[in-house]
Amino acid sequence: MIRICPHCGAKNRVPERHLADRGQCGACRQPLPALAEPLEVDDAQFRTVVESARVPVLVDFWAPWCGPCMMAAPEVAKAAAALAGRALVVKVNTEQQPELAAQYRVRSIPNFALFRAGQLVRQQAGLLNLQQLEQMVVAP
Repeated sequence: MIRICPHCGAKNRVPERHLADRGQCGACRQPLPALAEPLEVDDAQFRTVVESARVPVLVDFWAPWCGPCMMAAPEVAKAAAALAGRALVVKVNTEQQPELAAQYRVRSIPNFALFRAGQLVRQQAGLLNLQQLEQMVVAP
């Protein structure tokens, strides 16, 4: 994945397994923080992130026409920031990635799925707030 340095704007290639880690910009050597925003992924990126992440991965299955999905988006962004370094938050557009939605039996959206070590451990449909999203990730 390509991450942009917040200090100098340089593009940094960061392996998916290190997206939740703090790093260092290759150009200016300033700290490159852990990913703190939702990452929109396609099928291949989804599989790579879920399988290689060393932290839990919270997936938001959504669609642009879905009103509740639009209401959930700010909460998902807050969760990505709150969980930075402890979890990754990715978004899957079910209109563009229908095969992923079908594979995980997404019948209503928004739909949230939690993966640990590449395995689906929890899935919940419906609108969730920041507290509920955080609880979904930190609960055993």
